[in-house]
Amino acid sequence: MTASTRTTCPYCGVGCGVLANVAPDGGVEIRGDSRHPSNFGRLCSKGSALGETVDLDGRLLYPEIRGKRVSWDAALTAVAEGFARIIRDHGPDAVAFYVSGQLLTEDYYVANKLMKGFIGSANIDTNSRLCMASSVAGHKRAFGSDTVPGNYTDLELANLIVLVGSNTAWCHPVVFQRITQAKKNNPDLKIVVIDPRRTQTCDIADLHLAVKPGTDTTLFNGLLVFLHGNGDSNPYFINTHTEGMDAALQAALASAPSVEEVALRCGLAEEDVARFYRWFSCTEKVVSVYSQGVNQSSCGTDKVNSIINCHLLTGRVGRPGMGPFSLTGQPNAMGGREVGGLANQLAAHMEIDNAEHRALVQRFWSAPVIADHAGLKAVDLFAAIGSGRVKAVWIMATNPVVSLPDADAVRKALQGCELVVVSDCMRNTDTTQWAHILLPATAWGEKDGTVTNSERRISRQRKFLTPPADAKPDWWIIAEAAKRMGFGEAFDYDSPAQIFREYAALSGAGNAGSRDFDISGLALLSDDEYQAMPPRQWPVNARHPQGTERMFGDGRFFTPSGRARFVAITPRLPGHATDVEYPLILNTGRVRDQWHTMTRTGKSPRLSAHVTEPYVELHPEDAAMVRVKEGGLARLSSHWGEMIARVRVTPDQQRGSVFVPMHWNDQFASRGRVDALVNPVVDPVSGQPELKHTPVHVEPYMPGWYGFMLSRRKLTFSDASYWVSAIGKDFWRYELAGEHQPGDWAKWARELLCVPQEKVEWIDYLDKAAGRYRGARIVNNRLESCVFVAPTFELPPRTWLASLFAEDELSSDERSSLLAGRPGKGQSDAGRIVCACFGVGLNTLVEAIRKDHLTTPEAIGRALKAGTNCGSCIPELKALIASA
Repeated sequence: MTASTRTTCPYCGVGCGVLANVAPDGGVEIRGDSRHPSNFGRLCSKGSALGETVDLDGRLLYPEIRGKRVSWDAALTAVAEGFARIIRDHGPDAVAFYVSGQLLTEDYYVANKLMKGFIGSANIDTNSRLCMASSVAGHKRAFGSDTVPGNYTDLELANLIVLVGSNTAWCHPVVFQRITQAKKNNPDLKIVVIDPRRTQTCDIADLHLAVKPGTDTTLFNGLLVFLHGNGDSNPYFINTHTEGMDAALQAALASAPSVEEVALRCGLAEEDVARFYRWFSCTEKVVSVYSQGVNQSSCGTDKVNSIINCHLLTGRVGRPGMGPFSLTGQPNAMGGREVGGLANQLAAHMEIDNAEHRALVQRFWSAPVIADHAGLKAVDLFAAIGSGRVKAVWIMATNPVVSLPDADAVRKALQGCELVVVSDCMRNTDTTQWAHILLPATAWGEKDGTVTNSERRISRQRKFLTPPADAKPDWWIIAEAAKRMGFGEAFDYDSPAQIFREYAALSGAGNAGSRDFDISGLALLSDDEYQAMPPRQWPVNARHPQGTERMFGDGRFFTPSGRARFVAITPRLPGHATDVEYPLILNTGRVRDQWHTMTRTGKSPRLSAHVTEPYVELHPEDAAMVRVKEGGLARLSSHWGEMIARVRVTPDQQRGSVFVPMHWNDQFASRGRVDALVNPVVDPVSGQPELKHTPVHVEPYMPGWYGFMLSRRKLTFSDASYWVSAIGKDFWRYELAGEHQPGDWAKWARELLCVPQEKVEWIDYLDKAAGRYRGARIVNNRLESCVFVAPTFELPPRTWLASLFAEDELSSDERSSLLAGRPGKGQSDAGRIVCACFGVGLNTLVEAIRKDHLTTPEAIGRALKAGTNCGSCIPELKALIASA
């Protein structure tokens, strides 16, 4: 085993430190870094499974032009010449970059420099537009800068934590663990969850406010009115350090004059609204944590400012244990914001509409030009590609055909685009299939650079694996293309450390405290110092050489007046209302064990075990109204697209709304892309799309047959109208449905599962009258594959059958039970996975709870280890204890 490499997790914005060890057999062992101040050794299920995702299966290993392997020189020359030709013929705004919070800061910096300072356009935007843009805009309106004031330790110092639009338990599990532990340590700590759904995060809530979707601004306007009327304003802070309070208060009074009116408009009980307001009123140390439920809205920026207004009124900002706190979605969304990765920014938090800033950046870069107006934001950018205004796009480390709203229109836009370049580490994604030029990029473990997490903490992501084949770092790819466009001197980089030093120096240029982002204290790092750089929170400069824990403690802000600004908020309805044809509201989000579009997490058997299919979650009354049943299939449609999903019925879902995860795509499901349904309306300030509110129609999907297959080989299906694939340990799982039945089930199954001329044992069962078929392929007494088909969705559980693939040989009892699909006497079925970290199944848990009288998650942890690593399954463990 090699020495541990200290690096950073590539998933959410928590920014957990990771220790990676490479074993002699090439395997990678992953542990949490106990010295990293963001996680202190904790990891979630996704981080713990990183070692399962670093193989080369499916990797893009060589440059390609129109599907043919070429040299790097040929590929980069084609990129440079293609972009140069279009710029010459149509101007710099005819080309664009679409980048990603998966890029390292050094990659981001080079891409932004090339587009804004040398091509001369601001048409570079990032998928962070989909998750953080409203928070950025809200910060800038209130503080004059995109600054997160506090840090994670404030969660442990607070006496009230308000979680708004955040399923922290599943989306930021390590932060959730810190909050859970803080609640154990501090009996006075209260948790309020504001979310239309009852999510796993509500497990620790003292109060859950299931607001009507889109009414957050009304709720917080009401809080502002209540605090002012109750005498909770901080007159000294308001008079000395803020401006605009009177206008904000008048707007709040107009829309939310009383607790009664707020409760009515938000669909809440008056006593619950009053309780929340009283708790906020009488608690000095309040942290308001918000995430995508706030940001992903056509009025997301207003939602952010309605929250910040309440903290400004009470002076609860910049001090320990209090303040508004935006939880970032991606590992380097904040790093991208720092370097100007958004179309309306310059690098180092400088403003594109500020002539002095433009001149400063242009001089620093010795650039021939500088973009002088904002570029196209993500949704508008792909609309411009579709209309032909933008004729060349370079997409880096993201999958917009899956993740952008109105995703079918995005796909159509790329189909018709003159030049599509994609840099990625995976060969086959929904986006790479439309690329004219494919460029193989290094993946996590092979990359070297920095990322910035939600608390402004810059951490190193270090290389511990050799890049395979022709894969190269993104910064190198961009710089080499720039050289071939004639900009060689400005892009003559030989390492990420060199890029970081330049970027750090730019952050201090002409600054002297006038801008929040300043890491000039790191501009003279040697290569060795860069390699060893510990995590630090910016600013890092001469005044704060070790970094800065909190911002605004001195009451000084980055507005022209130096005062924080209240923003007058008038609540607005979502962009599209429900109607008779589309009566339900679609809300999208994440599940516990998957990430974005599954290009990495989809490789992990344990991460694929908890939720194996796209699903739609409905309230029981809505399910009855649209005639769908638990476990069946439903077709969802909107004005923009449609999909098919498995039905889950739960009272935790608010009546009138449905929830669908965002992750599935054409590589893992035939009809599972939920963003094909999502409307493309955006926030007018931030440009962030409304991913949480699309009117939809839901109806039963009634195919002619249902089935599933388990196979050691990866399969493809041409005659299944619905299929979903998920990797297991030593097998692939396929959920299937079809509208037309084959004439001969046995022939159909054998053609799919058998290899020509292979000597196999085939056992099967057919009930033709009932429309049921079951078959299994056995080689040398080892199960190779099995298939189960029925006219309804009621089929045997998959978990016991899946466990047989771990056996070198089937026992006689296992063979005799095989086509029954259920374990016989003396055999056990662990059930569906609940704890992904330790592979503990539902049936195992229920049996232990009942047999051993386990009454707490801690008792389950001692007996079975479930819940003792990331803790994300603890809400489910508590539910099992209650039901058992």
